[in-house]
Amino acid sequence: MSSAKVDMKIVLLGSSYTGKSCLVNRFINETFEEKIQETVGAAFSAKTIEIGNDEQMILGVWDTAGQERFESMSKMYYRKSNAAILCYDVTLKESFDKLKFWAKQLKENEPSCRIYITATKIDLLDIGQKRAVALETIEEYAEIINARIFETSAKQNLNVNELFLKIATDFKEEKNGNEIKNPEEINEKKGKKLKLNLNDEEKRKTGCCK
Repeated sequence: MSSAKVDMKIVLLGSSYTGKSCLVNRFINETFEEKIQETVGAAFSAKTIEIGNDEQMILGVWDTAGQERFESMSKMYYRKSNAAILCYDVTLKESFDKLKFWAKQLKENEPSCRIYITATKIDLLDIGQKRAVALETIEEYAEIINARIFETSAKQNLNVNELFLKIATDFKEEKNGNEIKNPEEINEKKGKKLKLNLNDEEKRKTGCCK
């Protein structure tokens, strides 16, 4: 299926070994592979999902290579994207630093592309590994670039479908001319601070996604 037939275009960007392909594989095929072939250039896949009221949407997903030698090619893959999933390994600061590079590229070249900052491999926190970047720092940066935040585990299938459903729902709302509300802002006005899309520690299990 070509990207021309889809309802919206989503691109994944981030360093190598941040689990981008695992995330896509879990969403598209509903499976997890411990060892997955490294992406060369980019890989395209598509999936039809329901977004409420029995309405269906076809999401076209571009999984881009994280190696520096492919960076010059990435522009052709994120061109005219409706949404970008910027992935970083929750245990590697360097991957978050690289995420900022991609955010800058998108802001300069595709300013209308909505950004979703996505931590991967959060299950590693259950086996003693530490967050490389404080959650507060992520939140502050997300506010600066007007991005949403998700924390995911492809291996445990945590927040993967929720991520893509949120992207599709936001796109539909924006297309219909409705203002997209940030759930945290709504709850703050009610006197509550709710961090949606960030997993409860009790829901985590051990494991990892390479």
